[in-house]
Amino acid sequence: MATEVLTHGRVTWINIEKPIPEDMDYLRERYPFFHPLDLEDCLSRIERPKIDEYDNYLFIIMQFPVFDSSRRVSRSGEVDIFVGAGYLVTVHDGNLWPITKLFDDCQADDQVRQRHMGGGSSRLMHDVIDRLVDYCFPIFYKVDANIREIEEDIFTGEMSRVVQEISWVRRDIIALQRIVKPQISIVANLEHKDRPFIREELEVYFGDVLDHLYKAWDMLEDHRDVIEGLSDTSNTLTSYRINEVIKILTIFSVIMLPLTLLSGIYGMNVRLPLADSPYAFLFILLLMIVIAGGMLLYFKKRHWI
Repeated sequence: MATEVLTHGRVTWINIEKPIPEDMDYLRERYPFFHPLDLEDCLSRIERPKIDEYDNYLFIIMQFPVFDSSRRVSRSGEVDIFVGAGYLVTVHDGNLWPITKLFDDCQADDQVRQRHMGGGSSRLMHDVIDRLVDYCFPIFYKVDANIREIEEDIFTGEMSRVVQEISWVRRDIIALQRIVKPQISIVANLEHKDRPFIREELEVYFGDVLDHLYKAWDMLEDHRDVIEGLSDTSNTLTSYRINEVIKILTIFSVIMLPLTLLSGIYGMNVRLPLADSPYAFLFILLLMIVIAGGMLLYFKKRHWI
């Protein structure tokens, strides 16, 4: 089992990483009033964020982004929380390192333990959620840095690579928005609804966490708008370059058309003017040069090239 228990005063914090059925059996024995469906949800990694309220505890499922460097996209890391009078249980897969670090700090330092656990289980829950929300912002700042790199490369870099970068960043922003949005309603519920085992003075603290989530959402909205604009710009540049290539090819085709016609006429097996002249080839070549030059001058005058 990966179950760790830390007690300070009247508060007990149980932290479980990579839960297995034996961990749930331990919770079932220690807290027999935990609903079986909640314990079952702790073993599933595909649950949606939610908050379930019971007479003597809350069961909360929250998700926070974890960046997958191999796929270059953020995926959701789930944390399941049981909170009641005098206890907090956190269950996660170990990828949300702020929980592990806070637990280790509380184990190692009496002052840290007093600061986070001395205010009761609800204050400890707030500190855990607050740490997890703050942990999201470096990921958002990395997205902003990626967008700035695209802005610098979009007019000078290789367009195929720029388009690929835009696609990766856009996918990451969509994944982050999908993760962040449900957490707003959960924290808003914790802020506005009174519960006997959550201290009333924590309302302002949860309000601060909610403000951070709104800030995160606004950042992602701004990132989405910017990346959509960059995508439109890259599409415009790509279309312009394609049009330039098509224009050049069209000019060559149009110039070659009368030259091909002329060479085709003099290639027929019939008697034509100058057919017996020793200077026929030079004359025809000169005529082709004059026709091509005249067409180029005409295109230049019309500002087509």
